[in-house]
Amino acid sequence: MKTFCGRANPTTGGLDWVEESEEYDYHQEIARSCYADMLHDRDRNEKYYQGIRAAVSRVKARGERVVVLDIGTGTGLLSMMAVTAGADFCYGIEVFKPMAKAAASIVQKNGFSDKIKVINKHSTEVTVGPVNLYVHKHEGCEAVPHRATIYAQVVESEHLWSWAQIRPVQVDDRTLHPPAAMKQCAGTPSVCDIQLSQVPPSAFTPIGPLCTMFSVDFSRMVSSAPCSYSCKFTVQAGGRAQVVLSWWDLDMDPSGSIVCSMAPKWTYSEPREYPWRDHWMQSVYFLPTERNVCEGEKLSLTVFHDDYSLWYNLDERSTRPCCTCQTHLVWTRPRFGELNDWQRTDSYLSALRSVLRPDSVCLSVSDGSLLPIFAHMLGAKKVFSLENSGMTKQVIEQFLEANSIKNGVRLLAIRAEQLTAADLEEERISVLIGEPYFSTSLLPWHSLFFWYCRTALARLLRPGAIILPSSATLYLLAVEFQDLWRIRAPCGTCEGFDVSPMDEMVQQSLDFRESREAEPHHLWEYPCRALTKPHPVMTFDFQQCVPAQPISSQGTLPLTGSGRCHGFALWMEYNLTEDITVSMGLTKPVGEEGECVWSPHRKQGVYFLQTPSESSGDGRTSMQYNLTFEPNTGDIKMDFSVIQP
Repeated sequence: MKTFCGRANPTTGGLDWVEESEEYDYHQEIARSCYADMLHDRDRNEKYYQGIRAAVSRVKARGERVVVLDIGTGTGLLSMMAVTAGADFCYGIEVFKPMAKAAASIVQKNGFSDKIKVINKHSTEVTVGPVNLYVHKHEGCEAVPHRATIYAQVVESEHLWSWAQIRPVQVDDRTLHPPAAMKQCAGTPSVCDIQLSQVPPSAFTPIGPLCTMFSVDFSRMVSSAPCSYSCKFTVQAGGRAQVVLSWWDLDMDPSGSIVCSMAPKWTYSEPREYPWRDHWMQSVYFLPTERNVCEGEKLSLTVFHDDYSLWYNLDERSTRPCCTCQTHLVWTRPRFGELNDWQRTDSYLSALRSVLRPDSVCLSVSDGSLLPIFAHMLGAKKVFSLENSGMTKQVIEQFLEANSIKNGVRLLAIRAEQLTAADLEEERISVLIGEPYFSTSLLPWHSLFFWYCRTALARLLRPGAIILPSSATLYLLAVEFQDLWRIRAPCGTCEGFDVSPMDEMVQQSLDFRESREAEPHHLWEYPCRALTKPHPVMTFDFQQCVPAQPISSQGTLPLTGSGRCHGFALWMEYNLTEDITVSMGLTKPVGEEGECVWSPHRKQGVYFLQTPSESSGDGRTSMQYNLTFEPNTGDIKMDFSVIQP
């Protein structure tokens, strides 16, 4: 049976639906799964084991036979814990066929086939006899975890608020203001889940204390009706209430003596005790509007939820937030932050000032970019902008109208290859600009769509036309991850159980066709140390058209930092002019101890080594790379290896 898989296509800037075998979809799901992350989460596993032991003991104390239903059994780990704790029988429910097969193999390998039955169905489709212990509802049953409790704290944070609203931009003696509709828009109730531990306490000011919002008792039936809960508090520090930081704890037993907490690292008195995990993270919610508050003021934080969303407000109005300005539907949270980055904006403005002339005819190629507006405000004769999306076109139209420059930029809902001289009012392009940014881009090199557009527009360029950026350089860096390595590392044994069949399944999927690829990650959330110097491996010259032949780059780099090389980080740097460069990766030089500071706006590419390699830092161990850019697909094939002395 065939299946359709969506893939970013840098040659078209779109998402292609490619027909693949059924096995391809499975292998991609397995290769990118978080099973290893959960199994490496020692705190989670220990707390589950303690909770399961306690629950089994309570049922036995009642003189009952212990029958367990493990919903979403995964590897079967919790089922094996339950049987080891004394359960009489366990049903492990797993809807994902490859995982159910692996679970059955793991159960057999550990000698539990007579006590555990793995069922490959959705939990809502399963009918079993009486059970009295649920792992992960039924009145009278024990549940592990027993309860979840949601916590929230209102804070002021210019850093985080920049992910929700666009700030005014100073362009010489003029100011570009965001439309009133955007400033008044409540946004969307979608959660922004991040590694909150990487947002330092210096980046926000608490407005009030940490509030306990509500709890969910998993041993009871849960209503699907919309609900709200409020918590009154006194303002501790005056300022602007903008953002709600939220996380939750799991009580594994009714008494709350066994707790698995999702609190961020900076809440721990001893940071070394913080249990890192990527499968359960913290959340950031944005209040519908920022509100000025005074110290000592009495406030009430209310959380609302329905079947699909959860949102916060400082009043008791339960209206579900809805984006009315389109912006929050078009731009992601990191994109808001990118557009609000004044240092980045200043780089683009400086570059534009250096190339624009009073007779410049400027064409912008990016999704929902402010660059064409800047070009008009800086005095270009005519400015055009290609907008592939009708929604991004409407967003830019709002900016133009709000700043009384409606006719300053002509927005063209047309693809580069379809553009004609008539669309440009019989002008020829003297300055082609782009950030470049495209909403379909996942990996750093997907933004090379700008290069393909430049190639399609060659016939409409003036001789000697300026291309901004003039080129892009792909960089790579060998790194040791502090924690991210866990999501791809084999587990072997977990809490004394052999889970190697899962390791083998994941490895088979990683070895499957095209599964050994770089994957996108926001590396600002995942600390790492550099083991080499940043190295430029490939340059793309936008002054020229996309070549017909592949571009290859091979080389060897010494590992000059000591540590364990888990893989490689890759990112793009755009050369706007000869002396102005914007990095989508490292934003500062690598520190003396290999510390890395990453751009929070774009995802970097990460290529994990199948087997990490140790480096003494003396340069004797080296990294070998082989990269090939394929013009026909816009993709980059890569292979890395570590050469030991």
